Amino acid sequence: MSYSFTLRLARRAALACAVIALVSACATVQKPVSLAETIANTPELSTLNGLVKTAGLTETLQGPGPFTVFAPSDTAFKALKAGTLEELSKNPAKVKDLLLFHAVSGAVAAKDVKNSNAKSVTGDALALAKAGDFVTIENAFVVKADVMASNGIIHIIDTVLTPPIK
Repeated sequence: MSYSFTLRLARRAALACAVIALVSACATVQKPVSLAETIANTPELSTLNGLVKTAGLTETLQGPGPFTVFAPSDTAFKALKAGTLEELSKNPAKVKDLLLFHAVSGAVAAKDVKNSNAKSVTGDALALAKAGDFVTIENAFVVKADVMASNGIIHIIDTVLTPPIK
């Protein structure tokens, strides 16, 4: 084989590899998903996902937002007093109020949290605090911050927040 033939063959091989790499990169790009889809696709939020459906909030969490959701983990729901979750599941209006108490309008990243109150979607005050990298809301600790969605942010918390009695 001549040197020029080998060189052309090497160039074609390099071009083919570049095209394959480019196509592969395009195939792995994921489209942004909504808060509802992110909750549904997060294993430690399966209880929350079921309650979102019970409350009829799936469409809301697929809407334009942005919202910040302080999402209790499955472990947080298991820590509730025995029978509480079953009782809640029978009353979609109570479930809706409970879940809306866990959400605020706007996208609030963990780095932007200040020691102050935020207004929940229900209009109630939620105490937010930050110490170093640690973020709390009311009596709950953020165990996983900044789960990004196309229409907001989810912070997974270790406690189910209790809305004030009205």
